[in-house]
Amino acid sequence: MIRMYLLLGFAFLFFHLYITGELSQYINMRYSYISFSAMIMFAFLTVVQFVLASRNEEARDHGEECCGHHHHEPSARWKRAVHYLIFVFPLVSAFLFPVATLDSDIVRAKGIHIPGMAADSGDPFAQRQFLRPDSSMYYGRDDYQNAMDKELKKYRRLARLELNEQNYLNVMETIYQFPGAFAARDIEFTGFVYREETARANEAFLLRFGIIHCVADSGVYGLLVQFPKAVPLQNDEWVHVKGTLSTMYYQPFHLTLPYVKVTSWKRVEKPKEPYVYRQFNE
Repeated sequence: MIRMYLLLGFAFLFFHLYITGELSQYINMRYSYISFSAMIMFAFLTVVQFVLASRNEEARDHGEECCGHHHHEPSARWKRAVHYLIFVFPLVSAFLFPVATLDSDIVRAKGIHIPGMAADSGDPFAQRQFLRPDSSMYYGRDDYQNAMDKELKKYRRLARLELNEQNYLNVMETIYQFPGAFAARDIEFTGFVYREETARANEAFLLRFGIIHCVADSGVYGLLVQFPKAVPLQNDEWVHVKGTLSTMYYQPFHLTLPYVKVTSWKRVEKPKEPYVYRQFNE
């Protein structure tokens, strides 16, 4: 019966995440059908396990169980207990610990870097926090270039780049891939403020946490913004800016970066859905 309750717990967990919308904190909702399928599968296996457990119970009631069936060695019992605890732990964690939205504390702890910088470890599994979205690992070399050329053609013809929840990562990746193509282009977007200790009083990073496929490949993506004068902004404040794209050599990173020369800005409320997700064109 323990197995049945574990399966029921996982089925309910997926149902809970799906209904409450918390599933979006773990995966790109493009793949929500996989989690929905898992929920159906766990529910089906729960029914199967219930039927099997009921038959075993009936067999014991009729004395059909062979002698010695429950005489497990102490080591075997210990192993079974450990196995069950392995499955119980994620269930307990999911239901008892609230889903935490990533913020500037995570950025500060891990640091900002982008592929190609000296601080880059070279380990693709360690590259979770960086300014520049990079989906190249999910394409072949030629396929990735073709995909980015299509994105460039799509956004280059726009007089103003307006970033929203649907196109944020796509536009951001295109800007970093082709910074010269968007020189002097008007742009507006929303993000939370992150200021390094060494940053100038009129500079900050405006960022959003994004998910390409799942939380394992999540990262913090955005642009350096330069205000006309010093502004009293604190980390994690959400701001909407309008400005003009350009490039500059950013000394702390020893790298040329695209940045926004801000013409107007305003504080805004934290979005109901603070994460953004990579859209893949079929």
